[in-house]
Amino acid sequence: MTSRDAHARSDRRSGTPLSRRAFTTAVGATAVTAAGIPAAAAGTAADDVPRERPFRAARGRHARRPNILFILGDDLGWADLSSYGSPHIRTPHLDRLARQGVRFTDAYSGSATCSPTRFSLYTGRYPGRTRGGLAEPIADRSVGLEPTHPTLASLLRGAGYSTALIGKWHCGYLPDYSPTKSGYDEFFGNFGGALEYYSKLGLAGEYDLYEGDAEYKDLRYYTRVLTERASEYVRRDHGDRPWLLNLNFTTPHWPWIAEGDTESSAEIVRRIKAGDRSALRHADGGSVEKYTEMVEDLDRSVGEVLRALKRSGQEKDTLVFFASDNGGERFSYNWPLAGNKGSLQEGGIRVPSVLRWPARVEGHQVSDLPVFSPDWTATLLELGGARPDPAHPLDGISLAGYLLRGETPGERDLFWRVRGERALRRGDWKYYRGRSGTDQLFNLADDRREQADRSKADPGRLAELRASWERTDSGLLPYPTGS
Repeated sequence: MTSRDAHARSDRRSGTPLSRRAFTTAVGATAVTAAGIPAAAAGTAADDVPRERPFRAARGRHARRPNILFILGDDLGWADLSSYGSPHIRTPHLDRLARQGVRFTDAYSGSATCSPTRFSLYTGRYPGRTRGGLAEPIADRSVGLEPTHPTLASLLRGAGYSTALIGKWHCGYLPDYSPTKSGYDEFFGNFGGALEYYSKLGLAGEYDLYEGDAEYKDLRYYTRVLTERASEYVRRDHGDRPWLLNLNFTTPHWPWIAEGDTESSAEIVRRIKAGDRSALRHADGGSVEKYTEMVEDLDRSVGEVLRALKRSGQEKDTLVFFASDNGGERFSYNWPLAGNKGSLQEGGIRVPSVLRWPARVEGHQVSDLPVFSPDWTATLLELGGARPDPAHPLDGISLAGYLLRGETPGERDLFWRVRGERALRRGDWKYYRGRSGTDQLFNLADDRREQADRSKADPGRLAELRASWERTDSGLLPYPTGS
């Protein structure tokens, strides 16, 4: 998509005809009209909002292969950042990261829950291509990411990168599955989908903090521990080797415990040890205020890691990417999107996504190009000089040409499948079937909230998109019977 296309689509969404000059200068007053977000969302007066323009590749500059710092929040909603429209959560560090690079308004996760999205990111493929990716999410030791499958980490390591994963893995348990079996030189973090932030107890009451494949004892607040580890990694002298760091926070995933909430922590631990398997889900706890506290702590933590990166002298040559692994849960702010985590409605899969690479990509930009997790795998492999394994073809496309040379990706389909739901996006159009079993058709440029079903008005388009979804689905592994 060209900047002219983005400009035109932005004009349609705002409902106000703007010239190119008017659009460029008015974005500060409208605080990213391309996403339909009010100026107040940034938490500053309109005159103080930095001008954000439709994305345009900066041509003709050369740089070394980038270091890659890929940061994931956990269950963070699309509008939970102030730069994406939150009226009550303040995220100055992530907002600054967005101002320094490109903010994507139409970026999606590879699936609607934690582990399938991670499969799609690590492999660059639909989760349904692998047995472990069929678990939504992984909840036991029966499946995981097979060590023989090529990954972002293994392919970049083969191209000369140092690789590390710090934080949540959630792609299988020991002894069969581990980041260190899937291409990462180093691992420090948790194997499961969630843990209590102080005790590090997981869903089944197991201790779940590891360095490599060995337990590591640290009973401090988990977000703080991960932040320290990541800061140390980016400050380290890696010699002449570029590096990949997947930094996977568990914040703001339940349980809803902020730093200092030791009484809440102790009560959850007591219930876990008493055999309450639901304790960690914290269905009887949390609040909008507590969730806000956790997201703002995530923002501060990212800011601390970015400061360490800057002090290391590597900021210019490091590509930083921030996103969520899927849509938000019950305390998230997703407006105007419908649905949340677990759903293939926009609120379950559209996620905040920011890219910064000072050596090659200019700041103060916004892109409404539809992209999803497997695209970033393909992009990072190309930028890192690594080739995909031809025996495991990628389902994402590389955006390197778009980011660096202004090449316009051709029209294509973004595909999702979860138990009981299906979705496919092509251009502005989305085909969706929810658990009711009814096929629906939405024009996302006009109706991001997915309320105006166009299926009866445009049955031909509905049939075409449904047939495309079914063709892709036919090439994936079926869900186990009875699941």
